[in-house]
Amino acid sequence: MERKEFFGEFGGTYVPEELKVALEDLADNFYKYIEKDEFKEELMYYHKQYTGRPSPLYYAERLTKKIGGGKIYLKREDLNHTGAHKINNTLGQVLLAKRMGKKRVIAETGAGQHGVATATVCAMFGMDCIVYMGEIDTERQALNVFRMKLLGAEVVPVTSGTRTLKDAVDAALGDYMQNYRETFYLLGSAVGPHPYPIMVREFQSIIGLEAREQILEQEGKLPDYLVACVGGGSNAIGLFHPFYEDKSVKIVGVEPAGKGIETEDHAASITKGKEGIIHGFKCYTLADNKGEPLPVYSIAAGLDYPGVGPEHSFYKKSGRGDYTYATDREALESFIELSKVEGIIPALESSHAVAEGCKIAEKLDKDQIVIINMSGRGDKDVNQVKDFLKM
Repeated sequence: MERKEFFGEFGGTYVPEELKVALEDLADNFYKYIEKDEFKEELMYYHKQYTGRPSPLYYAERLTKKIGGGKIYLKREDLNHTGAHKINNTLGQVLLAKRMGKKRVIAETGAGQHGVATATVCAMFGMDCIVYMGEIDTERQALNVFRMKLLGAEVVPVTSGTRTLKDAVDAALGDYMQNYRETFYLLGSAVGPHPYPIMVREFQSIIGLEAREQILEQEGKLPDYLVACVGGGSNAIGLFHPFYEDKSVKIVGVEPAGKGIETEDHAASITKGKEGIIHGFKCYTLADNKGEPLPVYSIAAGLDYPGVGPEHSFYKKSGRGDYTYATDREALESFIELSKVEGIIPALESSHAVAEGCKIAEKLDKDQIVIINMSGRGDKDVNQVKDFLKM
């Protein structure tokens, strides 16, 4: 595989020299093992026997009829073990950690799904697991905090800054910089310094590879649209990348507009951000005039990050992808709609993609196709939604 530190001008490794040593070692090992048949076979074994892959590509017939227009398909990553796409990446990285001889694994998490997936694979392989999580996120995702602890992980609430995902990443990077010789940092999204964006993308691309094969089998043609939510953007790039060369397939990422794109309470980094550096890489970021990350907000804890993966930044600037947004209210409406119409309770993160996917489908002809990435299930969000709606 070609070493790819930059996507256009985005990406890179803007970190202290001592951290570059650890990242170069990580990159060397990633490129060494990703091409080895033994590594690929072990990873696929766990995907099939442990995660439950392939995940279905489900034709949402009732939702399609209710919306009118094109056919809506859901890529059911919510049916994976642990309830989201995150397990795809944690399995790949933990197998790499095992080969590197690391016994201590650290991670950051927002909605808790990556934390749960990391705790899961660490339990399976007998590794120590520490998960950094913003204090606010530990409160609104208390169920996932309990799940991580049940799996044997230590959950460290981060009380600095906005006490959300950005601050959890800060804390994890600080730990890694001090302890990289014995520690593996299992980063959860397609962000960060090289090699994380390309490494996470490779492990998540199983989503798009499966979806491509499945839609050709079920419909005999490629989809017209791919739609996925974008915070850091790992679920989205996992779906999008295998279709990159298929120019007839339109790519749409959906960012969190929070309480309104015109307010300060959103996390739409591509839509409202500017080019800058955050957490060791260049991307579109929400920052002040000094380049410091701004406070961000989303009802979905997994989306409130003031940056976005460098590959998404490249897709945006090159025109290969379109990026739009959905508000909290639109996400909540889609959360309820999909639950009632299809019997599928989506994660609040995924609900952003459902909102935009339905808007697109409504305008299409009946023989056109939209694939929406159902990145996770909404069990973790039901108490939050219940309190929000006072149901």
